[in-house]
Amino acid sequence: MPDRPQTSEALHLLRRELDEATLAGRSPLTELNAQEAWLGFLRFGRQRFDTAVTPESDGLLFQYGTYAFSGPPVFTLDLTRQFDIEDADGEHDHYTQIHCEVVYAPDPVLDHLGSFNSWFFHDTDQDLDRWAEALSDRLDPLRGRTPADVRLYEGPV
Repeated sequence: MPDRPQTSEALHLLRRELDEATLAGRSPLTELNAQEAWLGFLRFGRQRFDTAVTPESDGLLFQYGTYAFSGPPVFTLDLTRQFDIEDADGEHDHYTQIHCEVVYAPDPVLDHLGSFNSWFFHDTDQDLDRWAEALSDRLDPLRGRTPADVRLYEGPV
């Protein structure tokens, strides 16, 4: 769809939404909290990109858990957007994901939450507002907590 941004612009547009999610004068990647990240991610999630109009071509993922991918275990809220990237013939080539990870220092209360994930896909019968509302209570344990780090990145799947 020519009037929609390209998926290659997605990381920049997510960063812009997160900038708007913070108060003036704050650095979003050092002082962003989970609620601000979630609201910025939802604004980003409402923007449509130039993707195929098929189920699973444009998805949003809300997930969290305690993981030790590159060091000691940390609790991570990972807000991800996934795009289906097609080849020149219009066939599936790969997926690319845009991540906003809100990372917290180890904490038994957060560890006790376990892991959780929930997907939303555009161009299906799902409703974005209902999906977001159903997840809002999942942020309660993070309210009032300061993240140790916030990471924005993009990568193929």
